[in-house]
Amino acid sequence: MTLIFATNNENKVREIRQALPEAFEIISLKEAGILKDIPEPFDTLEENATEKSTVIHKMTGKNCFSEDSGLMVTALDGAPGVKSARFADGEPEYASNTDKLLHLLKDTQQRTAHFKTVISLIINAKELQFEGICTGRIATEAQGTNGFGYDPVFIPDGSDKTFGQMSLEEKQEFSHRKKAVKKLVVYLKESMQVDRLTS
Repeated sequence: MTLIFATNNENKVREIRQALPEAFEIISLKEAGILKDIPEPFDTLEENATEKSTVIHKMTGKNCFSEDSGLMVTALDGAPGVKSARFADGEPEYASNTDKLLHLLKDTQQRTAHFKTVISLIINAKELQFEGICTGRIATEAQGTNGFGYDPVFIPDGSDKTFGQMSLEEKQEFSHRKKAVKKLVVYLKESMQVDRLTS
């Protein structure tokens, strides 16, 4: 099965491909010849994910999916949340976002947080959503250079390493994105089986 992944973020494309079985071919927007940068204007991950998949489905008419993810920090009342990618200056700049987060938390011991991913799949003109959550805490300083975004400062529950210190394979054991993808795969496999039985 071929699916267009409605993103220009190559890091996310790599993570999704690593998490999906070989039976699924993922095509990025760039590979599909789509240069459009889709806005994320809404206040929830669910709405932003729907917006991205809907725009690409209307453009192509093909099965596609999108995802929106955010880091929710308890001490910041859930911020940066839906604004995670543009937390610092309104621009998607990883280092500035991480620096701002560490600065805001420098005087607090309350460092619990969680990552949340929402995937919006449009298949046969029908939308479904799948959610994945990874709980953890924010480190006192950046550690590691792997991954992207807030990975160098997020320590998932069950580990003493940040995502930034983990290989992609290690990160997938905890990843919020992997959890959402797993639900997506279960649905796709079931739908493919139904198609075979009814064809």
